[in-house]
Amino acid sequence: MTSSAAHPPSTITIRQATAADYPEIARITVESYLSAGHFDDPDHPYLQVVQQVAERHAAAEILVAERDGVVIGAVTLVRAGNPYADIALENELEFRMLVVDPAAQRSGAGRAMMQEIIRRGRAMDGVDTVSLTTGSNWLAAQALYTHLGFRNVPERDWLVPDTDILLKVYTLAL
Repeated sequence: MTSSAAHPPSTITIRQATAADYPEIARITVESYLSAGHFDDPDHPYLQVVQQVAERHAAAEILVAERDGVVIGAVTLVRAGNPYADIALENELEFRMLVVDPAAQRSGAGRAMMQEIIRRGRAMDGVDTVSLTTGSNWLAAQALYTHLGFRNVPERDWLVPDTDILLKVYTLAL
């Protein structure tokens, strides 16, 4: 019997973030973006903003993925009009900053968070669509989104202001 057979895989739990999670959410977000090559400099202004978890959580819902009592992922959920919403229309639940600790990537945490986002969207009054923005070259993320039924909506794609960086919008009709 191998050690993997003796120890079945741990369950991933999705729950509301708490203040105690903020340092880990900030660390995971920065490390995820850096390890994926989305940013070269940990002092990039956007990476400073995403580390302000308490401020974001005061305005938006944040969920965490947890395995064996350890936070391994996080995502922010917003509706139209929220200061953290980039693209949400009135009928949409938008998610942003979905990240998984690089040490836990490909563990199912991203998929588990996505399934919870979809479940929550279906349970919300006035929501008939889940939306997100992703980098045009973030192919692994796009593959997961497409596998779960999301489709690119090219007419909603947009450029990061003052750059030539194209961001793609994906939606899922609920």
